[in-house]
Amino acid sequence: MSRIMLNATNTMNQLQKQLDIISHNVANVDTVGYKHRNATFQELLAQQSNNQALDQYDNVRNTPLGIRHGTGAGLSQTRLNLNQGAIRNTDRMLDFALTKEDQLFMVQVTENGQTSTQFTRNGVFYLSPINNNEVMLVTAEGHPVLNSAENPIILPDNVQDIQVQPGGVITAELTNGQVIANELGLVQITRPQMLESRPGSLFALPPANVANPDDILTIMAGAGRDEIGIAQGALEQSNVDLASELTEMTLMQRSYQFNARTVQFADQMMGLVNGLKA
Repeated sequence: MSRIMLNATNTMNQLQKQLDIISHNVANVDTVGYKHRNATFQELLAQQSNNQALDQYDNVRNTPLGIRHGTGAGLSQTRLNLNQGAIRNTDRMLDFALTKEDQLFMVQVTENGQTSTQFTRNGVFYLSPINNNEVMLVTAEGHPVLNSAENPIILPDNVQDIQVQPGGVITAELTNGQVIANELGLVQITRPQMLESRPGSLFALPPANVANPDDILTIMAGAGRDEIGIAQGALEQSNVDLASELTEMTLMQRSYQFNARTVQFADQMMGLVNGLKA
């Protein structure tokens, strides 16, 4: 394969990955609490061709000898953007919006028989009936919402009102006048790029052999809970800028088309060369 075709096909492969990321962002423009990702690139391996004698240009040129043949750029990583999304009022008792961009709710997720703690900005919660005349606070997908001790929040089924207090404390008033308080489980993220995306606006920690969880997040407890920003009866919308994403998609499509034409022209030139006769 010619170098022209190699560079073009490498570029097309990376552009397709970026188009996939943009498409995912656009598809989640209306997803509550969704955080969009940006693609970053790095230079791929290059080949050095030393086709000049070293002593021929001594003390003459300032640039290095030879020719450096690049092979394009590759997708190095996708960066999570935790910028605050717009807050929309819903006036629903169990809708909660986090108003500080580096904080997330803790939820319990069971996958393939394994239970783990994951994190989300989606504050659409429900009360799901369980045994013994009790209800559990869960997400829209049915995942239990955790308290600051990383236990599910379970309440009697005669709850008539729930209010959020400063410090992320929710108080449940029962029909008999009794009040039960729970601290919503919240974490503060220090290294968001280490989080792994999961379906349903969820984020998970990487494997333990990749990074120490204490270096990525801090469970908000004690005096640290005074820094919690939360609003009841509201939801945080996706932080995807649809106009910017569509503009970026158009540019990527044009770049992809340009490189496809490059492959076509290179193939035509090779055909002309092969057709030459002495």
